[in-house]
Amino acid sequence: MTLDGKGRVTVPARHRDALAALSGQQLTLTRHPVGCLLVFPRPAWEAFRSQLLGLPMEADGWRRFFLGSAVDVEVDSAARMLVSPELRTAAGLDKDVLLLGMGQRLELWDAAQYAAHQAQVMAGPIPDAIKGFVF
Repeated sequence: MTLDGKGRVTVPARHRDALAALSGQQLTLTRHPVGCLLVFPRPAWEAFRSQLLGLPMEADGWRRFFLGSAVDVEVDSAARMLVSPELRTAAGLDKDVLLLGMGQRLELWDAAQYAAHQAQVMAGPIPDAIKGFVF
């Protein structure tokens, strides 16, 4: 996928229907600590936001990280969402991007950064939490 010159990315067809059913095309984008962007259907964002607001004061730095960078967007009639310049910079989004389904949310990655991240993950040990999975 590509990010166009105006900072818009087309939502792939495989995600469009689910997003429309969940949120009526209303999304919230925010930063992820690993360097990508989180893309939430609005109801999932509201649930995540409520969790953040319920955290103790010691979590204020993380609350600022997520809430302070959150931007509400709508998927337009051409199935595109606009990514703000600030979020594009924060995630290092240039031209080639990936939109990955992650259950209740999506992640928007710069393609090269995602490849580097995946290589790092694969070079490390398998976490105990998934060692018992049958593949």
